[in-house]
Amino acid sequence: MQRKRDDNEERSNYETGKVLITGAAGFIGAFLCRRLLEDGGCEVVGLDNVNGYYDVGIKEDRLRMLAEAAGGSAGDADVDGFSAGRFEFVRGDLADEQAVEALFGESGFDVVVNLAAQAGVRYSIENPRAYVDSNLVGFFNVLEACRSHPVGHLVYASSSSVYGGNEKVPFSEGDRVDAPVSLYAATKKSNELMAHAYSKLYSIPATGLRFFTVYGPMGRPDMAYFGFTDKLVRGEKIRIFNMGDCQRDFTYVDDIVEGVVRVMGAPPAVETGADGLPRAAHRVYNIGNSNPENLLDFVDTLQRVLVEEGVLPEGYDFEAHRELAPMQPGDVPVTYADTSALERDLGFRPSTKLEDGLRAFARWYRGYYGL
Repeated sequence: MQRKRDDNEERSNYETGKVLITGAAGFIGAFLCRRLLEDGGCEVVGLDNVNGYYDVGIKEDRLRMLAEAAGGSAGDADVDGFSAGRFEFVRGDLADEQAVEALFGESGFDVVVNLAAQAGVRYSIENPRAYVDSNLVGFFNVLEACRSHPVGHLVYASSSSVYGGNEKVPFSEGDRVDAPVSLYAATKKSNELMAHAYSKLYSIPATGLRFFTVYGPMGRPDMAYFGFTDKLVRGEKIRIFNMGDCQRDFTYVDDIVEGVVRVMGAPPAVETGADGLPRAAHRVYNIGNSNPENLLDFVDTLQRVLVEEGVLPEGYDFEAHRELAPMQPGDVPVTYADTSALERDLGFRPSTKLEDGLRAFARWYRGYYGL
């Protein structure tokens, strides 16, 4: 799904300049890179450490996809770094201050989209240091690099998890977000505060994006839809938490990418306040489907689609392969995005139906695992 641009519309700096995407081998990062390469115009540099948090083979497959999108071949992709057409991939870690500084110093980016982060709520309970290194130290290094080598716009991934156990729904950007229920959520809220401070002090136009439960083909195996599919294929039971009394605002990856692309081309204006000092050119948007799905309904839809697309056989006994379980630490009962600000400012609202998105995932899964 690509936005049509009027021929008389001024091309933004990301369309004509150089863009850095961190987390380029990640789920959202890879699809964003592909979109930018298909749109044409800008040069894209992708950075990723290609860690083993989940199946590295999927990350390598995404990189092959990007090599092809850039006009090369899948064989050009090398996880240690490669260049194809208007795309360059650099293997590196945001926590490496010198490497980040060198990359910014050599390239001179017009737009930076920081998607690299240690993801996962439950993993943050077991491995907190990984989140400090990646989500705090890594993001600090990006901010420092943007300070030393000014960019036209810093776009960065926040998360719906910042809303914690907020009982007011839908979640709006103006809601209080000072009661996180996981370290992951706390790091994402910290990113928003850090970006606001750097924007105020150094006039860095910055936009944070609170993503809501992103899903789709070639996604993360630790996400529920993917993990449930793996277990069902292996004949194992899936556990549905909070006894099924949960709602999630599932957002298809193409909708997320469309939102990111529109934000990239619309940086906040740098303005001067009444005190003669720059105001923070910083804002935050929700990107979600604005249609929370009951977890049991979601599971029913997933199971039906998996059968229809040949991932699971006809007559599969789903009741024997599911169990209800209590809420897990770090989880919340509902996520629900108010996207009125995104629609008002950028004319976009995610709208992919859950069944359509899950069907695209099922078709990819069947092909990828050779079922």
